Amino acid sequence: MANENVELMRGEPEIAVRKLAIPIMISMLLTASYNIIDGVWIAGLGQAAIAGVGFVTPIFMILNGVSVGLGNGATSSISRAIGARNHEGANKSATHSLLIFLVASIILSLILLVIQEPLLKTYGASGQSLVEGIKYGTPLFIGLFAFMFANGCSGILRGEGDMKRAMYAIIVSVVLNFILDPVFIYVLNLGSAGASLATIVSSFASAIVILYWILIKKDTYVDVNFKGFKFEAAVAKDILKVGIPASLDMFMMSIAMSFYLVFISSVGGEYGIAAFTSGQRLYLFGIMPLTAIASAVAAVSGSAYGARNWDYLSRTHTYGTKFAMMFSVAIMLILVIFAPQLALIFAYTPETSVLIPEITRFLQIACLGLLLVGIGMPSSFMYQGIGRGTTSLAWTIIRELIFTVSFTYLFGIVLNWGLVGIWIGLAVGRILASILNFCYAKYTLRKLKPQMEA
Repeated sequence: MANENVELMRGEPEIAVRKLAIPIMISMLLTASYNIIDGVWIAGLGQAAIAGVGFVTPIFMILNGVSVGLGNGATSSISRAIGARNHEGANKSATHSLLIFLVASIILSLILLVIQEPLLKTYGASGQSLVEGIKYGTPLFIGLFAFMFANGCSGILRGEGDMKRAMYAIIVSVVLNFILDPVFIYVLNLGSAGASLATIVSSFASAIVILYWILIKKDTYVDVNFKGFKFEAAVAKDILKVGIPASLDMFMMSIAMSFYLVFISSVGGEYGIAAFTSGQRLYLFGIMPLTAIASAVAAVSGSAYGARNWDYLSRTHTYGTKFAMMFSVAIMLILVIFAPQLALIFAYTPETSVLIPEITRFLQIACLGLLLVGIGMPSSFMYQGIGRGTTSLAWTIIRELIFTVSFTYLFGIVLNWGLVGIWIGLAVGRILASILNFCYAKYTLRKLKPQMEA
């Protein structure tokens, strides 16, 4: 199976992107269902709990982002080695990746446990929402190693094109989370802490499944063996030159999210935060298919770049963009047209029903940004695939911190349009940045052509 996956990566790029994207898409939609499932059960705890979890979101994005980012570093390094037909190089990349996941999880757990309370207060959390935020965040940060290895090891499988088994591991995790959420939250009466504890236990199960395939069953293309292991700085650097910027992608997005929370809290208070948190869950769920396609683009781009095949690299980007655009338009229409019905998912109790109009407005305005996100996201992931993680990071900063934060502040605060202005800013900033990102990707490909064909 592993060899078939590798040959698929080396074959026609359109077929590779399509076949790799579907299982990634299913995996990511299932992963995103963590947030949806947690949101549904947390909604029953009241508005303070919803807001408290919302305040944790930027920190959780750092936690999740580092694990996904380092996994992307592993994907890029392994796929480029596969494209260059360097099996030993792929093995070293996988082995060093596991070591990096372990070290990063220990360091970040300690840091996040220390900074969570002052950060939550900075975002505007106070009183009961602060209490709920700490209850939800603490188990997540203690159990960071589970997320780190679940997402990171999935990156190793993606690097060799084995998307199906990464999907199977996610299925195990989601089913467990679905079962454990109500048990931990209500049966064991753990409240907000129960939701995060269920997520950690489920992620741990996913990590165990993937590590079994890699370390014990050993039926993957990469052969991880720590016997006689020697640390090689060059290998770690190759992983981290994509992994660190990819991790910082999420960090920059969490900083942007912090600004959004401050803006929203200043004009809409706890009500605005709760509405944004609920609507944002659906938005993030909606972009999962686009992220999946972009992840496939990263893997196939890495293989094409490693093989120095410019035609395959260019075709990968072009097809990935068209494929993502098709999904982005469809998802946008669903979220906008069915916004009132979707809002009910997170506002089904008498106390939270007052959130329905604002959640609906968020979906009908902010989600218009999906119109062109489909051309920006594959471009960013292509940079990661060819080993240019800093370029991908730069476009995240441009999109979220420069364009989107600026427009949300302009419309929401300066022009005093309130929450509606912030929702408009989210859409406008992302659309404009995505257009520029796509244009720069095409420019990058033109510059690479003479180098790769030399």
